Amino acid sequence: MNFPISGTHLNPLYLMAIGFIVGVLGGFFGVGGSFLAGPALFGLGVPMNYVVGTDLAHIVGKSVVAARKHYALGHVDIKLGGLMMIGTIPGVEIGAQGIEQLKRLGGVDVVVGVVFIVVLLAVAGFMAWEGWNTIHAKGRKSKSNNQDAPGSILQERTAFSQISRRIQKIGLRPCISLPKSGISQVSLWAILGISFVGGLFSGFLGGGAGYIRLPSLIYVLGVPTHVAVGTDLFEIIVSAGYGTVTHALK
Repeated sequence: MNFPISGTHLNPLYLMAIGFIVGVLGGFFGVGGSFLAGPALFGLGVPMNYVVGTDLAHIVGKSVVAARKHYALGHVDIKLGGLMMIGTIPGVEIGAQGIEQLKRLGGVDVVVGVVFIVVLLAVAGFMAWEGWNTIHAKGRKSKSNNQDAPGSILQERTAFSQISRRIQKIGLRPCISLPKSGISQVSLWAILGISFVGGLFSGFLGGGAGYIRLPSLIYVLGVPTHVAVGTDLFEIIVSAGYGTVTHALK
């Protein structure tokens, strides 16, 4: 099938397969799936600036379906998601402007590709290290024959994820409470910072940037994993929606 806007010829069955896999993984992990869809499209010969914009458009529909399901399960913190939108939109626009500038200079494919690889490797390394620490912590706990105490998952965080507790203790005003996420106090600036960075990567690399925002919600803000998944999908609707519009206009 010919796609004249991007100047490519692609097999629609291949595109459907990519969409299905991305949808399954996105619904489970709470990310938009750009870490799969983007490289898959680029591997088919789609120019990177079209990969970014097209991936954003695709993520919107998938995130609406997934976020609706998680909302029905009570896994979406509407207050947190709404506040994050304030920082997301400026970040997306700056990222999109960066793509536009690279397109003029003729280096968009190389730069975006390298940044994508570095970001994904860094996130994967962080998650692997955190998982390794958690396994060892549970092993030591089991050997000491201590029973797990009931309570929030925040009580079982390893040393690497104690960042969230320190962030919550920062009293930089304004501070807000997030009852749905079990957070009594957190600085609004921490939320805006996470959402801005997520929006920046979304506008520059495509997708919803859940590979950045989801770990940040869990390890920096201390949001429970199931709530972080649903809230991230809810927020992706806005970030990817705005990104689709601004990339389409460009």
